[in-house]
Amino acid sequence: MAKIDFEKALNPEQLAAVTSPDGPSLVLAAAGTGKTRTLVYRVARLVERGVDPGRILLLTFTNRASKEMLERARDVVGDGVGGVWGGTFHHMANRILRHHARAIGYEPGFVILDRDDSLSLISNCVKECKLQDKDFPKRDVLMSLFSSAANTEVALPILIEKRFGQFATEMDKIVRIHKMYMERKFKLGSMDFDDLLVNCLKLFRDKEETLGRYQEQFQHVLVDEYQDTNTIQAEMVDRLAAKNRNILVVGDDFQSIYSWRGANYMNIMSFPERYPGANVYKLETNYRSVPEILNVANACIAGNPEQFQKTLRATREAYKKPAVAKLRDGDEQARYVVEHIRTLCRSGYKLSDIAVLYRAHFHAMELQIELTHQRMAHVITSGVRFFEQAHIKDVCCVLRLLEKPTDEMAFVRLMGLFPGVGEKTAEKLWHGMGDHFDGNDEVQRKKLLETVKPAARPGIAKIMPIFAAYREEELQDDAGEVIHRFTKEFYEHYASETFDDDERRLDDIMELVLYTTKFESTERFLTDVALLTNLDAEIAAVDGTDKPAIRLSTVHQAKGLEYPAVIVLWATDGMFPSSRSMNESPQGEAEERRLFYVAVTRAKDELCICVPEVRRNRDGSVIYCTPSRFVEEIPKGFVREVRPGFI
Repeated sequence: MAKIDFEKALNPEQLAAVTSPDGPSLVLAAAGTGKTRTLVYRVARLVERGVDPGRILLLTFTNRASKEMLERARDVVGDGVGGVWGGTFHHMANRILRHHARAIGYEPGFVILDRDDSLSLISNCVKECKLQDKDFPKRDVLMSLFSSAANTEVALPILIEKRFGQFATEMDKIVRIHKMYMERKFKLGSMDFDDLLVNCLKLFRDKEETLGRYQEQFQHVLVDEYQDTNTIQAEMVDRLAAKNRNILVVGDDFQSIYSWRGANYMNIMSFPERYPGANVYKLETNYRSVPEILNVANACIAGNPEQFQKTLRATREAYKKPAVAKLRDGDEQARYVVEHIRTLCRSGYKLSDIAVLYRAHFHAMELQIELTHQRMAHVITSGVRFFEQAHIKDVCCVLRLLEKPTDEMAFVRLMGLFPGVGEKTAEKLWHGMGDHFDGNDEVQRKKLLETVKPAARPGIAKIMPIFAAYREEELQDDAGEVIHRFTKEFYEHYASETFDDDERRLDDIMELVLYTTKFESTERFLTDVALLTNLDAEIAAVDGTDKPAIRLSTVHQAKGLEYPAVIVLWATDGMFPSSRSMNESPQGEAEERRLFYVAVTRAKDELCICVPEVRRNRDGSVIYCTPSRFVEEIPKGFVREVRPGFI
């Protein structure tokens, strides 16, 4: 094996981390500082020192990251890295459990349930308890609850009480379903994705001899993206490294943004306390962004005092200051972004070089509509296109049926929202109504209530007054009021029991309500939606192709990526930072600031932060917005203010 010139291949910060002596080490790798390169060369360094590759454990969060690191290590050091145990936490857990499953009551050939298998099993448990037609959380919500409890090691009743209070009245039933689900999995000799981690940790806790075998085998433990570990993953790593104490973790506390899915920020913050005398290395030399962007990043993250202080230093030459665009509202923001994208393209950028980032999916609604009208190719990596989302179609089907009583598809979709009404049942109801349903006809409303199953009647009864009011109160000109009443009377509760992200969906619906104020009538609104949906279908054809397209993404989805040009939407207090996030947790503001830092550091050359001044209310009035505190904290000399002046 050829000797590697580490000093030539690495900068001084990376070299110090790569050549760290045995023992615990914490590598704080700020954005764009060569985290992957450092891990790759650490593996190469260990192999060059004579460490058996089979005694090196490299844990990552994606199979892609593991594969990339090992391939790059092979390029550096040769085929000698072939024996490294590399993979995700779940991959490692599965590999260990295949050898020791009997120690915890399973056979080595246990089956791993995929998401659909798990959902089907939960459905069977719900049906057996005869809860499927009742006012009870749907299987997706139950699965989310069970997964949260598993990954945080919080008892289900406590989790429901703290984070899912809307299900408190159903707690005993939910606990019963969970117990049945766990028993069924065990009886079937199967594990779901969460069980791999839970059972591997159980094995380590209960079987000291087995744990000792792997403590002996793994002379060196390396962990990527350590700030994203949950409680279970951190304990697994600590137990594996307890004997040799040769543990090197790489992460960035500045980019800890996944607490909502169980990541524990304190794992990285408490590392020096758990490992007294640990070597701490900071990677602060940034190879990604121009210095003006790094000035903004450093300024915004400095507002978080409880962190490992780091200052990004640029290697690239000065370019130009990021822009802060002061705009009137969301519509002007959308028009400005489209023009800004055109300006970037005239400067030589491709559409695929440009990313538009936002805190929440609904923040991009106006922009999606404007891009669609302008027929600009765009790919939405944060979810489905706005008008294709199930919850948007659900609330729109009420309007469709009110406007056109012969719309069978709208009727079938609406009826399918109620307990005990499947597609075939809804179709029978439709034909029983004479292939039309006039909700303003009291006779038809009464007939429908008498025909449906008892479980569906309370929900349908709640929305019938909306049909009656449509003509009586002349709501034909107020589509938003119809959606608002439908959501308040029925859909809000339906969403909480059906979706594990009900708050996000309800935000989308509120944004839709605001959008309806642009139209003189429900008919015109529905026509516009239909046209937009068809245009969307044309533009969506670029998905999965090599054609250049703008990327629209939440900041969470964009972590780990980089783009020559980045545009950030709705940098106003309450939107970014999110008021909900800050209200739900004492650490909410700190995580929101980290999220803003992640957004800023995705940009390589161009950064534009949009700050609308007002938002519309449903009644046509406006709410004045305060610029995001994160923008306000940026020294004035670090950015240039832009006021486009669109009408």
